[in-house]
Amino acid sequence: MISTLPKWVEVGAFILALVAGFVNAVGLLSFEHQSVSHLSGTATLLGTGFLTLPFQHTLHLLGILLSFLFGSSIAGFLLHGSTLKLGKHYDTALFLESALLLVTLLLLTKGSFYGHFFASMACGLQNALATTYSGAIIRTTHLTGIFTDLGIMLGELVKGNELDKRKAKLFLTIIIGFILGGTLGSLLFLKYHFMALLFPASICLLISLVYRLYSKQHH
Repeated sequence: MISTLPKWVEVGAFILALVAGFVNAVGLLSFEHQSVSHLSGTATLLGTGFLTLPFQHTLHLLGILLSFLFGSSIAGFLLHGSTLKLGKHYDTALFLESALLLVTLLLLTKGSFYGHFFASMACGLQNALATTYSGAIIRTTHLTGIFTDLGIMLGELVKGNELDKRKAKLFLTIIIGFILGGTLGSLLFLKYHFMALLFPASICLLISLVYRLYSKQHH
């Protein structure tokens, strides 16, 4: 149950959602208006692209999908198991995400489209950080499932069922973090262009270090 999750989950979920919203905003404003934090739109473009887009563009979309998958696979290797647990290698995963965002920055400032792949890989890695816990799925790089779950909860509330306040609070925290990240990402991108990616890369590195210290003190 969500109610049994440790208190640090809300803080971590907010920061990760903010990072994802930030990266996705930079993607939408720069990567040919291409989202990198979730794949529904990209998969749809790929499907239509087989008939309407040049082969190179279609191959590029496929690369974004596979990069996200590869990033998720890295997290699966580092964070095996289905529970959120203090002491797991979240710090390593966050350090890798920071490194991937820095590689994204380096490539995109040089005009290389391969930077899109590393941005998608970073998002896939982050999305797999929050794993399934007691039947509840927490995701920080997209909001479709979060809004769906909130809608279900509201419907059950109208029906007379008790509202899971901890779960609702967690979902609202993720939504607010993602939207604020999008706002901040757009502001910094318009001012600093791709150098804006230094912000989410630094955040990931910082919380990686904070988590490692916190884990050592409380494990």
